[in-house]
Amino acid sequence: MGGEVDLELSTSNETTPKVVSTGPTPGGSAPRTPKLKTPAPISIPSPYIVSAPASQAQTPRTRGARTPGWSRNITPRFLTPLGSPIRKALNFVKLDPQDAWLPITESRNGNAYYAAFHTLCSGIGFQALVLPVAFTFLGWTWGIILLTLAFTWQLYTLYLMVQLHEDFDKEIRYSRYMQLANAAFGEKLSKVLALFPIGYLSMGTCMALIIIGGSSTKRFYEIVCNPMTCSSSQLTSTEWYLVFTSAAVLLSQLPNLNSIAGISLIGAITAVGYCTMIWISSVAEGRIPGVSYNPELSGSEMQKIFNILNAIGIIAFAFRGHNLVLEIQATMPSSEKHPSRVPMWKGVKVSYTIILMCLFPLAIGGYWTYGQLIPGNGGILTALFVFHGQDTAKGLLGLINFIVVINGISTFQIYAMPMFDDLESTYTTRSKKPCPWWLRVILRALFGYFCFFVAVAMPFLGSFSGLIGGISLPVTLAYPCFMWLIIKKPKIYTPVWWLNWVLGVLGMCLSVLLIAAGIYVVIHTGVEASFFKPQ
Repeated sequence: MGGEVDLELSTSNETTPKVVSTGPTPGGSAPRTPKLKTPAPISIPSPYIVSAPASQAQTPRTRGARTPGWSRNITPRFLTPLGSPIRKALNFVKLDPQDAWLPITESRNGNAYYAAFHTLCSGIGFQALVLPVAFTFLGWTWGIILLTLAFTWQLYTLYLMVQLHEDFDKEIRYSRYMQLANAAFGEKLSKVLALFPIGYLSMGTCMALIIIGGSSTKRFYEIVCNPMTCSSSQLTSTEWYLVFTSAAVLLSQLPNLNSIAGISLIGAITAVGYCTMIWISSVAEGRIPGVSYNPELSGSEMQKIFNILNAIGIIAFAFRGHNLVLEIQATMPSSEKHPSRVPMWKGVKVSYTIILMCLFPLAIGGYWTYGQLIPGNGGILTALFVFHGQDTAKGLLGLINFIVVINGISTFQIYAMPMFDDLESTYTTRSKKPCPWWLRVILRALFGYFCFFVAVAMPFLGSFSGLIGGISLPVTLAYPCFMWLIIKKPKIYTPVWWLNWVLGVLGMCLSVLLIAAGIYVVIHTGVEASFFKPQ
């Protein structure tokens, strides 16, 4: 119990290590400090703490502190091996010890409930509000068919990523999307293919949340404020953006992804709440006069094709969030006996069942109510205020806006967390120590207010939903298929091999077409680039 265990590594093909117990030191003194012997045996303290290669940075047992007498190359205690201790003590030395210092992997006590909260919060939100706009170009039949296909397709690729998260043969957990992309495509190619879409999905979503959240905060104030009692000097749109951003930055000081599980639960509840309230309120008011369901396909054949492709891009934009799947799963403990993919997939099934129950009624109910008259920029939420603002109770409108604000602040946290992780990893890589609390506060504040600056500078970002959908589509629908083919290497010409090749190639081709269509529609419709003029 008090001694040490020496694992002698043999150069032969034997797979079972020789275990030699040295027992306590003579005289009953304390056991010797574990050291890395060259070349063998390796001395490992009980309970089987793994020694990392000498090239890796020192990792303390506890955050920010070094315990005297410990080896400089001991990995964090919570980063336990994926399999049995003896087996992994020999092989599992590929973990990055800096994981103990970064927001994504700082805590690994997540569970299926946390996974459901995070997945639901990141999988449904403001992007769903523009789904009825896609139906104006596709019509009832093709709108429902393509929405169903997109939902099924992205659910399949999400399943692939959950399975790819941990590789027991190589003893590796891919805790971030870029890590999996590097393993599949190589470091250089992965930066070309995935770095920009992933960065935009995180940073671009935060900017869009500031625009929508700031506008909703302003509308909420105007609805609930009595002109006779409120201050006559109202805030400008820019100042409301600043109010929303400050609240989001203040909440972003929570240290890691597991610590915001409660925030994600609030975000999930509010997302389901305002989506349900918006489509029920719209349908309850009835169809507006002059509604039409004929697809808006005018102009040349080229214009019609690009409008249809742009509508498909809008549907693709509604299904973003795959860039957070691996990060969410990384917060869970994992072993060969209890792999993290089991609770993760349970949480995903629950969350996407709820997402299905929200997106389809929102798209179908919004199109039934407003038809071709639904605004292309704000979607069903803008239509509710434009067409039923006078008929709907002020209390209900105020509640919807308040819930949108709370959801925006909550969703900001989970989409900003990968960016916080990337910023802090730059510091820990260079300094070989955890990021101090004051620097963490500064970095997160700088990120939040940078997003605020871009949101104020370009408040018309919502008009590019189709183009954004085309850019982010490979991350969701194409890359996971190629990753499965490269890493898992299914047998050639089997159904799984054909399925992933077809979906991967189709996703890449569709992405190119959607980007071209998005650019064409933006130029053709003449989006008003009102720089530094938020409405």
